[in-house]
Amino acid sequence: MTRPRDVNALAADIVAEATGEKVDDEKDPLAVELGRRGGLKGGKARAKSLSPARRQEIAKKAAEARWKRRSQ
Repeated sequence: MTRPRDVNALAADIVAEATGEKVDDEKDPLAVELGRRGGLKGGKARAKSLSPARRQEIAKKAAEARWKRRSQ
């Protein structure tokens, strides 16, 4: 078994092992499916609800942020 690199996760693993707890790392398939379903339609639904002017504002702000990072 490989140990996690994150200090907090490592500590949780050590405590669980020392106390005999079983850590359930599996995700609930139903919750995963619901999250995926929402994620697939979220961006399209948001884009549809925004006005073209607002979408342009958001795009300009994102482009400025990208160029700002590049020039530094």
